[in-house]
Amino acid sequence: MKAYVAGVGMTRFEKPETREWQYWDMAREAGGAALADAGIAYREVEQVPVGYCFQPSTAGQRAVYELGLTGVPVYNVSNNCATGATALMLARQLVEGGAGDCVLALGFEKMKKGALGGGADGGDFAASPVARHYGIMAARHGFATAPPTAQIFAAAAREHMEKYGTTEAQLAAVAAKNHRHSAHNPNAQFRDVYDVQDILAARVVHHPLTKLQCSPTSDGAAAAVVVSERFARRRSLTGLVEIAGQAMTTDTEESFASGSCVDVVGQPLSRAAARQAYERAGLGIEDVDVIELHDCFSVNELLTYEALGMCAPGESGRLAESGATTYGGRWVVNPSGGLISKGHPLGATGLAQTAELVWQLRGEAGARQVPGARVGLAHNIGLGGAAVVTVLRAA
Repeated sequence: MKAYVAGVGMTRFEKPETREWQYWDMAREAGGAALADAGIAYREVEQVPVGYCFQPSTAGQRAVYELGLTGVPVYNVSNNCATGATALMLARQLVEGGAGDCVLALGFEKMKKGALGGGADGGDFAASPVARHYGIMAARHGFATAPPTAQIFAAAAREHMEKYGTTEAQLAAVAAKNHRHSAHNPNAQFRDVYDVQDILAARVVHHPLTKLQCSPTSDGAAAAVVVSERFARRRSLTGLVEIAGQAMTTDTEESFASGSCVDVVGQPLSRAAARQAYERAGLGIEDVDVIELHDCFSVNELLTYEALGMCAPGESGRLAESGATTYGGRWVVNPSGGLISKGHPLGATGLAQTAELVWQLRGEAGARQVPGARVGLAHNIGLGGAAVVTVLRAA
């Protein structure tokens, strides 16, 4: 049974503590928008996977109760930065497996100001779910006082630079592109435009990454209504986007065997998830028009170009500065502004990617519209072992 996204919604992503709202307010706004977009009532929803990382247990119920008290199952999902896409994947599986004809995937986050601790605050790795990952980094690069997530991705950047000759300007080109794209996104946390020199001149967080190459903490929510073909036909729904292929992978020995941070931060599992999603969709990267990928740091966009098969290993820096990943190029990557500029409320990120791609494939993205977009790809990854790649196709 096929699964389709029938409606999407999201809040504007905001800097934490700048707006008077709670996570259930965000969920009501995003979930209500998705239902309205689909043209259905909450009473028609049969199951609800809800993703978040920083709220307490059963926060999903507290959030969903703002939409209605219908007694349907609510599943609380946490998968680090890949949480939103994990909620979407569960919704798809429920529909494709016949457990529900109409499922709402919801993700939200209310965060604190400042950098994430990365699950290894104070350097105490013993009980951390990312102990193995940071241990690899510490063995090769040491452990400094900078935010741990910035350290591990910066280490991956330095390794890529040393091995392939990738330059700081190429890393900055990624961030400059995404900041430029976000200028046209009313839901983005940041809408200022910077050029490569601005990016390079910004405060260094951990060499070679500057502040403008790092995704911020954010408050916000996003949602998607996933339906079966028979439900869509029965309700005469329009504007459907097919989930043509989707896959999740977790770490294997390949992530750790090399001792490289390029592998530890997830390039191998992203590559495996992409390969599986392409196979299930019967499509390849050559068929994709628009991409929303997980640029938590500029280097991760480069690593993901290679993992998705957009270029050969080591060629991603040149691809970024060539213009191939922006308007007028081969693909448009992160037309929303990506995590770097749109923002990164962990539980909402993957579903916000979905919302952007649905708008693109419907031709509803306004000034951000990618001309003629018919196939989109979303890539959402969580440090600690989760990568989700979703291929969407206009129905």
